[in-house]
Amino acid sequence: MAHLLGATGLHLEYPTKVVFDDISLGVDEGDRIGIVGRNGDGKSSLLGMLAGLREPDAGKVTVRGGVRIGVLDQQDTLADDETVGHAIVGDAAEHEWAGDARVRDVLAGLVSDLPWDATLGTLSGGQRRRVSLARLLVGDWDVLALDEPTNHLDVEAIAWLAGHLKTRWGASSGALLVVTHDRWFLDEVCTRTWEVHDRVVEPFEGGYAAYVLQRVERDRQAAAIESRRQNLARKELAWLRRGAPARTSKPKFRIDAANALIADVPEIRDRIALQSLAVSRLGKDVVDIVDVAVAYGDKEVLRGVEWRLAPGERTGILGVNGAGKSTLLGLIDGSTTPTAGRVKRGKTVKVATLTQRLDELEEHLGDPVRVVIGRLRTSYTIGSGSKAQELTPGQLLERLGFSSAQLSTPVKDLSGGQKRRLQLLLILLDQPNVLILDEPTNDLDTDMLAAMEDLLDSWPGTLVVVSHDRYFLERVTDQQFAILPGADGVGHLRHLPGGVDEYLRLRDALVRSPGEQPTRRDPAPATAAASTPALSGAERRAAQKEIAAIERRLEKLQSQLDAIDVRLADSHDDYSALIDIQRERDAASQEMNELEERWLELGDALD
Repeated sequence: MAHLLGATGLHLEYPTKVVFDDISLGVDEGDRIGIVGRNGDGKSSLLGMLAGLREPDAGKVTVRGGVRIGVLDQQDTLADDETVGHAIVGDAAEHEWAGDARVRDVLAGLVSDLPWDATLGTLSGGQRRRVSLARLLVGDWDVLALDEPTNHLDVEAIAWLAGHLKTRWGASSGALLVVTHDRWFLDEVCTRTWEVHDRVVEPFEGGYAAYVLQRVERDRQAAAIESRRQNLARKELAWLRRGAPARTSKPKFRIDAANALIADVPEIRDRIALQSLAVSRLGKDVVDIVDVAVAYGDKEVLRGVEWRLAPGERTGILGVNGAGKSTLLGLIDGSTTPTAGRVKRGKTVKVATLTQRLDELEEHLGDPVRVVIGRLRTSYTIGSGSKAQELTPGQLLERLGFSSAQLSTPVKDLSGGQKRRLQLLLILLDQPNVLILDEPTNDLDTDMLAAMEDLLDSWPGTLVVVSHDRYFLERVTDQQFAILPGADGVGHLRHLPGGVDEYLRLRDALVRSPGEQPTRRDPAPATAAASTPALSGAERRAAQKEIAAIERRLEKLQSQLDAIDVRLADSHDDYSALIDIQRERDAASQEMNELEERWLELGDALD
């Protein structure tokens, strides 16, 4: 595959921190690379250097002649007085952009609900983000560099973006670099992962799930990574394998290796024990919403809502912006009064809400973290029965990623992610038994999301989550509901036995129905991006047979490599033997890599 761009000897530092030290890497045609790591470790800086937006302090970035790089950063640079249409297609004549299938697909996928002639100053932050993304994607680029492209996008827009990027180029053309904390998106789109940490960039094969698997293997072999991070990674791997099989995009023998790694890992949550503890703390009645309707003036938002929250229930709520999710949450916490029906709360119910704002921290901005937590409870109990564990607030902070040095930092000087974690801590120390999380994943990196999920696993109360982060939603909840418009045009609450996939199918059917036509002018219907032609029956059988043969050969090669590694260890004092054995190992590794590439090609063709 042809080389597109590369970096040699990159060095970047700030007055108090070295971010990168002598980094060298490359991007080839066909690469789909996800960039992950802790906040502040340099993900956006790396993307900016590779895209030509910033200069390294040392080293250089080289781009092959003629390669076009399209960049989406986190800054909103759109002019308020520009219209939606002009921001996306510029001065191009209507027949030019309307005749381009890619442009039509992008418009239908991202901005079909926006008035074409509306000025950008009248749009919300999420709508402006979609316009920025559409503006980039209608262009013709060899490399796309995207920094947090899913920020402010709902579940539908994220699913569309993933589908678009998977089919935008052929399998061996174009390249994608994406910084995101959306782990579902990483798994869906990326075939390689770069982890940015401790001044280096470490490459992994596959998307997020494969990265977690390889990171666990690396940690086990090195035996030098602290036990807390390793246990979190192993627990998350257990979730990936049990909750979403085959996400690793690896042959069967690789999945077998993963299963061996997690054979002794218990279930993520002991649901029976947690629900038993929840009943003892909550009683049998939590919140009963019976035949409820809510209207604001002449506009009715919800109608006929029936929902009885049970002790220990973990529910995710889906719906487009403006569907009524916040209104539904208000019915639970009592901030919204129904215009019809009734809401009954149990006598022992204590509701707390982690909002998108940071209201809980306002009164503490000038205080050090140590002082803030010193005013609260002296201990916090997680788990139940023999597994119950009592933590001090400091230990809880450490579990949420705070170092001991950060305990003396004033709240106002914390990063966005640190404030978010402290906000959750303050809420948990107040010991609520019903917890509402409204977009809780904002400003958190993948490691901190895993830490939050691990903490919630041992929390026994009733949990209600609204989030556009599909991975988080599926990870921490056991069921999902959606607010969807009924035949009367008013929002109704609907259970989703099929989860997020069912919600996307229902939304797609609604958008295609005559009652929900796009409001902007659309001179031509959108067409799907080009996809690989479907295989015939005979071709599918041949591909499946070849995959089975490849998997058998890969198992044998892995056994050979294991035996070779033993011989290498036994021959450490025989230089000539080491050379011969290493050549043998290199040949086996090369064959394995070629077979894995073929396995992936066949898998893509069968999808």
